[in-house]
Amino acid sequence: MRSWNEARKNKAHIELIPMIDVMMFLLVFFVLISLNVIPAQGLKTQLPGAASAQQLKPQKKAIVTLGDNDRLQLDGQPIALQDLVDKLKQQQQSEPLTIILNSDKGVAVERLVAVMDNLRQGGFTSVSIATRKL
Repeated sequence: MRSWNEARKNKAHIELIPMIDVMMFLLVFFVLISLNVIPAQGLKTQLPGAASAQQLKPQKKAIVTLGDNDRLQLDGQPIALQDLVDKLKQQQQSEPLTIILNSDKGVAVERLVAVMDNLRQGGFTSVSIATRKL
């Protein structure tokens, strides 16, 4: 009688090298996001400088960004000037809302004043202009 050798069955095991590669890519991605190397959504602006710029206290706020070519965003989402006040009134429930105008250096003052005037006519009195400290 002839006996056949049974093939050894290999035990299942986890490959570590591909798992380490994936974890390293995730780590690099999250580090780049936290350092703002990968830009967030929204318009890129270069804030004007002011020697008297000061840090705002934590409060309920909305950021209105004015970009080149009459682009306007509310908290990173594109919006038309006519819809701005209505959208802000929806955000303002019980406590007052502070509005920060984040305007690019290249935006005409006339455009900035038009947006501020629209906000004031809508009943918003707490409007600030974002600058960078010199």
